[in-house]
Amino acid sequence: MQEHIDTNRAYWDDAVPAHVASAFYDVASFKAGRNTLLPVELTEVGDVAGKTMLHVQCHFGMDTLSWARLGARVTGVDFSAPAIAQARALAAELDIKAHFIESNIYELPAKLDERFDIVFIVFASYGVTVWLPDFAAWTKVAAHFVKPGGFFYLLDGHPVMGMLDFDQALPAFKGSYFDRAPQVWQGEGTYATAEKLEHNTTVEFQHTVGDIVTALADAGLSIEYVHEFPFAAWAALKGMTKGVDGYFHFPPDVPQVPMMMSIKASKPA
Repeated sequence: MQEHIDTNRAYWDDAVPAHVASAFYDVASFKAGRNTLLPVELTEVGDVAGKTMLHVQCHFGMDTLSWARLGARVTGVDFSAPAIAQARALAAELDIKAHFIESNIYELPAKLDERFDIVFIVFASYGVTVWLPDFAAWTKVAAHFVKPGGFFYLLDGHPVMGMLDFDQALPAFKGSYFDRAPQVWQGEGTYATAEKLEHNTTVEFQHTVGDIVTALADAGLSIEYVHEFPFAAWAALKGMTKGVDGYFHFPPDVPQVPMMMSIKASKPA
């Protein structure tokens, strides 16, 4: 597992400066006051003013700082040192109160002694679970940080996306939903930029909806809902176009497939 984590960390370390400079992240408009959060998470998480929030896998912190702008007391965590350095620099420049910790998620309990009203798990690309070699261990860490009466919230790409042929413009399947073997990829750029990275190898992991829900229940959390959406927060396939809601959709005459999912799970008070 450590080898896979190290491979992915090298990729994300390299991605930080490319992402900060990219039009995809548009850091300039964020500095001018843009909130990076989208309607699904804003509606489902609700009012965060005065609440404590742990944002895991926060990349370089724009979503974390967006929650802070809405009044949350936020701690962001990422395993990439350059990402955390950039997040801290943004917070200082914009005078936004937020705390950032560099840590592998599996090692976080040794570095953070706090419990939170909301443990929020969403990555800027809505691609979180694919980076986790041991999802069950990850959910136990997340559940550890939820206060009694608080909740865990996950918003991510739907596992069905792991089956899609991304060379096609519209949904077509080529992978197995149940293939849990590590998938090694090499790319020229990232989802945010065509800039080639020095470390361009990643290792991803498929987790089914059943895997995810069962792991959360086994971690002692009570599932409140599982929602599925036929759109994505980015142009996952070339045939998707951006709607007025900020999400990317397939044409209405195309068979709709789940592209995102959200889960809310609470810890009994």
